[in-house]
Amino acid sequence: MPDDEVARILREAVDGRPPPPDGRVTVLPQPPGPVAGILAFAGHHVIAADVDPAWVLERLAPGDLSAPVGAAFVADLTAELGVGPDNLDVVLAGRGTGRGAGALVRSASLDLGHPRVDRSASYRTDVQVFTTAGGEGLLIVARGLAGRWETAFEVEPHARGRGLGRALAAAALDLVPAGEALFVAVAPGNVPSLRAVLATTAFAPIGAEILFPVGPSPSTPPKPGAATRRIAS
Repeated sequence: MPDDEVARILREAVDGRPPPPDGRVTVLPQPPGPVAGILAFAGHHVIAADVDPAWVLERLAPGDLSAPVGAAFVADLTAELGVGPDNLDVVLAGRGTGRGAGALVRSASLDLGHPRVDRSASYRTDVQVFTTAGGEGLLIVARGLAGRWETAFEVEPHARGRGLGRALAAAALDLVPAGEALFVAVAPGNVPSLRAVLATTAFAPIGAEILFPVGPSPSTPPKPGAATRRIAS
């Protein structure tokens, strides 16, 4: 993972050292890659986007710990960035094994006409697509926010309820170098996928996030500096 501040925060969260639950909001520039984001940890939020820190902080009411992921602020940030957000997702992370693809079949092309693959092309780089031999399962491994390894998977409706989602989530760890963190984001209401990820016993929740597919962060003008402010007394 590249050595920038957002990457450091994510890395430390995976290591069991998330930002302190001090009621603060930290504002940082958008990290390398095609997405900005709002990262939510217990009692601490990180706004990783190329916006003026003062603009962010003046829109967050003191004492409201939910404000950074609330509808009003998300709408303001959408207008400021010029692009709509993705879901509010639970974020889980595990460690890669580096064992390889095994029985999975890697696609030579991203032009599969699959909505999950198309979405990944907007949110991620270095996208790799794998399928099960019979095509019942789809697995994506790519680089996402702050250059982190990310995965996504989907099981065809007729093949659900057989443990294939759990197998795909576990297989994703084999596609990442040994010891490297692998992240998966799941909508809170997507209970089958959340259960599948947790059933591997290799992933643990580290926080939540809302991502904005804004495209690569420009190198000019200079990015604003970091800022932090307590919003809870």
